[in-house]
Amino acid sequence: MSNALILAGGQGKRLHSDLPKTMCEVAGKPIISWITDAFKEAGIENICIVTGYAKEYLEKYAEGRFETVYQSERLGTGHAVMTAENWLREHIDEPTLIFNGDAPFVDSGTITDSLKFHLDNKNAATVLSAEVPEPFGYGRIIRDERGVLAIREQKDCSEAEKNIREINSGCFWFDTRELLPALKKLTRNNAQGEYYLTDAVEILRSEGKRVDAFTAPGSDIVLSANDRKGMLELNEIAKRKILEKHLDNGVEIVCADGIIISPDVKIEPGAKILPGCILRGNTVIGKNAVIGPNCQLSDTKVGEGSVLNNVYSVGAAVGNGCRIGPFVQLRPGTKVDDLVHIGDFVEIKNSNIGKGTSVSHFNYVGDSDVGKNVNFGCGSLTANYDGTNKFRTEIGDNAFIGCNTNLVAPVKVGEAAYTAAGSTVTHDVPDRALVIERGEQKIREGYAEKKLARHLEKGRKLD
Repeated sequence: MSNALILAGGQGKRLHSDLPKTMCEVAGKPIISWITDAFKEAGIENICIVTGYAKEYLEKYAEGRFETVYQSERLGTGHAVMTAENWLREHIDEPTLIFNGDAPFVDSGTITDSLKFHLDNKNAATVLSAEVPEPFGYGRIIRDERGVLAIREQKDCSEAEKNIREINSGCFWFDTRELLPALKKLTRNNAQGEYYLTDAVEILRSEGKRVDAFTAPGSDIVLSANDRKGMLELNEIAKRKILEKHLDNGVEIVCADGIIISPDVKIEPGAKILPGCILRGNTVIGKNAVIGPNCQLSDTKVGEGSVLNNVYSVGAAVGNGCRIGPFVQLRPGTKVDDLVHIGDFVEIKNSNIGKGTSVSHFNYVGDSDVGKNVNFGCGSLTANYDGTNKFRTEIGDNAFIGCNTNLVAPVKVGEAAYTAAGSTVTHDVPDRALVIERGEQKIREGYAEKKLARHLEKGRKLD
């Protein structure tokens, strides 16, 4: 077992956000979520988040999953770790990974490999480092025959040390039992007046404890952002990584313009993603499906061979072989069975749409259970809300809903029943029946003649 302490108390003032820096999104996913997902994948069971600025956001994120401690004053990385002293003591027998909460691209492989390196070498501390072509601004890893001698900040480097390309990521594995007494020895005797966690590393080395560095296979572990330009760069890097993963897996992307895919989205080989699509959350796209152009799907499942064009969907499920769009909204709780056609300007909410049903155009279906092979005429809708309560509508297999039909819930339309165009249905319709609900048609002969004369006279004056 092992522990992870995530330092997430920073504000990121240059981001100009009400959120903590770690709650800002990269590819539609909060930075903190990138990190905790990698930790869980690596098998880390005990995770604690050090909160600070706007702590309520992180506490809500962590609720029921991770522990939190509050750093009331931001007095450096060492102080953030001191804040979690009681939590560290509870897990003193396991090694602890201390990780900066603003670096989203850590991967589970680097975590597990660095932990193995830390344990195999019986290190008191292991620095996670990276080789970068341009190390300016980063702390350099100074090595000797015993491992890491020091972590030298840019301003303190000699000319020779400035040429070192191995840099400190700001993340460390510690023997927790060794870390706790070292924290007691930290001081604020520096230009910033802060407690530095790097000082704990040097304290352990000065006491004859083994300190070494594990060099990550890539430099992405050090990437973070301090302003919106930096956040844009992180998003561009994430976009490229995610698209390359799906391309390698056999997903067709002929033009990447406007395509944003969150890291947790799953896409089966053979699917095609067209320009302008945003896929977020736990969205799943089936084999040979075509998504786009201009679809936005969140937490939505799309079956094999379905085609979605200009669809906005949240929390919906679409079966196999469906044709949906353009200009369709699928709201949470919507379940669409196989071979369903949903045409232009249709909204469906919290409803079950049966196999082979057609909801062709200008329809609203809310809180309804619709059977198989039902046909909705243009402009028909279910009136599910009376201003206080919501009710469900039930439509049987093979029913035909005529144009401009209003189904006022709670109501049931039976199997193979018909509703006449323009009807407002307020009572149940038996199987195979036709319901006609219209007001009496009245005709006034000659009514339009005077109106037409005035209209024509007005036209002549305009000429």
